[in-house]
Amino acid sequence: MAKKKTTSASRKTPKKTAKPKAKPKRAAKPKAATKAKPKLKAATKPAPKPKPVAKPKAPARAKTRTASEPTPPAATPTAKPRKKQPSYETAESMAKSQRNISVSEFFAKNRHLLGFDNPRKALLTTIKEAVDNALDACEEAGILPAVEIHIEQITETHFRAAVQDNGPGIVRKQIPNIFGKLLYGSKFHRLRMSRGQQGIGISAAGMYGVLTTGVPVRIISRTSARQPAHMYQLQIDTRKNKPNIVRENSIEWDVPHGTRVEIELEARYQRGRQSVDDYLQQTAIANPHVTIHYHQPGGEAIAYEASVKALPPIPKAIRPHPYGIELGVLMKMLADSKARTTQKFLTSEFSRVSARVAQEICTRAGANPAARPSRLGNESAKAIYHAIQETKIMAPATDCVVPIGEEQLLAGLRQVVDAAFYTSVTRSPAVYRGNPFIIEAALAYGNPAGDDPSAQAPTSAKAPAAQDDEAEFAARKETPGTGKGADQGQLARLIRFANRVPLQYQQSACSTYKSVVGMNWRSYGLTQGRGSLPSGPVTIVVHMASVWVPFTSESKEAIASYPEILKEIRLALQDCGRRLNKHVRQVVRQKQELKKRSYIQKYIPAIGEALRDILDLKEKQVNGVCENLRDVLERSRKM
Repeated sequence: MAKKKTTSASRKTPKKTAKPKAKPKRAAKPKAATKAKPKLKAATKPAPKPKPVAKPKAPARAKTRTASEPTPPAATPTAKPRKKQPSYETAESMAKSQRNISVSEFFAKNRHLLGFDNPRKALLTTIKEAVDNALDACEEAGILPAVEIHIEQITETHFRAAVQDNGPGIVRKQIPNIFGKLLYGSKFHRLRMSRGQQGIGISAAGMYGVLTTGVPVRIISRTSARQPAHMYQLQIDTRKNKPNIVRENSIEWDVPHGTRVEIELEARYQRGRQSVDDYLQQTAIANPHVTIHYHQPGGEAIAYEASVKALPPIPKAIRPHPYGIELGVLMKMLADSKARTTQKFLTSEFSRVSARVAQEICTRAGANPAARPSRLGNESAKAIYHAIQETKIMAPATDCVVPIGEEQLLAGLRQVVDAAFYTSVTRSPAVYRGNPFIIEAALAYGNPAGDDPSAQAPTSAKAPAAQDDEAEFAARKETPGTGKGADQGQLARLIRFANRVPLQYQQSACSTYKSVVGMNWRSYGLTQGRGSLPSGPVTIVVHMASVWVPFTSESKEAIASYPEILKEIRLALQDCGRRLNKHVRQVVRQKQELKKRSYIQKYIPAIGEALRDILDLKEKQVNGVCENLRDVLERSRKM
């Protein structure tokens, strides 16, 4: 045991002796020596990178490293938030990009607002705008209009449309502005019935032709036989809304006076409803004093001769009515007025305002009648505006609106639509928003043959032999005004006009259609489904004449649904419906009476033979009895 202790002690002693040897080593170790160890190890290794480089001191170095070396999956989420932030606009940068927008530049990008939605509609709109301008010019000059329309197909989708009239012509310096500038004309600022209103149509058609084909518009015009004819080729500068004249010269033209417009455009020609053919046919209905010669692309010529050899009366221009003025417009009129007194301003700027009515308006508004209108403030203008609405003022004059007339409307309807019964109604003038207007309605019913379809619709179920008549009518296929086969179940044809111009698109959005559909046509002898037009061989015509037609869009395709307009259309249609009901009942009664007569006459000889056998009559007596029975039948059975 003692030996073991000595050995352990001897072993412990050298450890104690080794400790003092290690102390100087520890004392000799400086801090720099401890840092030098990894440097020596790094120097011995062949290709490790130094640690300071591995630290991501800058985001750019981290990106270069990830691009040069394969990045581990853990490094990808750290690169996403370091993407470059988007640069936003400042007020200064936005101000540099702002500029004026030309009206022609706007409509060039939004040409669907003007009726150039598709190639087929573009051709119709082009012809429509040119014909409307031609008819307005001829009527204002006191000339019976004669219009020629030529449509030439150059390629499958390239057409040339030409419209020529016998009007007074256009002054040379005005030709470029009329056909090469939007919102330029003489009809916008006056309150008088006319087909055109805004000064957009024909120049927009030329702009569409240049955009689709690149060919300038060609215009030839001559004012009299003593003056030369002027020819222009021009196009619209859409950025400046100004005409760009390509060519101009004087030419020889064998027409004493008139205008010819040629526009090449991308279009599609198709017959049927909502086509150029249908538009010209309806134009002949509303304008029976116009002669139209139409040359189709295939070379076929169609002529609509004038059925009336007199021009309609020329409408007169009127001043605006106070009820149709809005507050902002009234403020501007007061500020721009040159009148010396407010009373003079009211009597000179508005229609139907006398000195007494002007004095009453000023009294209600608490304004001084002798005050200058240009010096009135906003509060005074508001007081005058509300006083106008509270004052009773006479309705505006109606000589600014000229209707077609019942006889002229029937003449035009007979020229196009073949029917057995015609009727028309012209309502008394009415007012909406201070604008006078007149509603006219016409109706054509039945087949052009002697048999009327209403005769096959008996009023009671007791009428005999009704099935045979219904079979005869079902076999008959002629429909008034269409020339195509149709039966009793077809919907009625609705023709809409505004200032003698046919409206062919947006029918469901028009107040005319809403009024026709809202009526109960069953009470007038026609069949009708819920929420639809009446059925049967019937053509309904509605015309609105006004100094300012409230169209729903710039393309002038539908009339807005003002309550006053809806009421007048409904009353006009009810007048036509009562006349139609009277005709239908009369025809049915005559048909039934003829049937009963035929039955009695069929059995009169048998009655005579029976009386001869019973009473032992002679042949002469039998003939006398039969004649007496026929006389009684004629007196008792009234047609």
